[in-house]
Amino acid sequence: MHPMYVIKRPLLTEKSTEAMNTGGHYTFEVDRTATKTDVKKAIESLYGVRVHDVNTQVRKGKERRMRFGWVSEKVTKKATVRLHPEDTIELF
Repeated sequence: MHPMYVIKRPLLTEKSTEAMNTGGHYTFEVDRTATKTDVKKAIESLYGVRVHDVNTQVRKGKERRMRFGWVSEKVTKKATVRLHPEDTIELF
């Protein structure tokens, strides 16, 4: 799988920004079919950093009441990547 298809976008929340600044953990939204190995190879090739470990989480989409019934959001997958202490990723 091509690295540009694996990594969709970085997730920038208060919690992920704090983890990025203190612990070297970066959070990305990834393709649902991507494995931890795919995510690791994609981050290493796109950003040129060394990855220690990858944690993934599948997030279930919420159901919302709309005018014509119930609508459910998409199921997404996020990956938290821990880098080598000497490496950083410039997201801003």
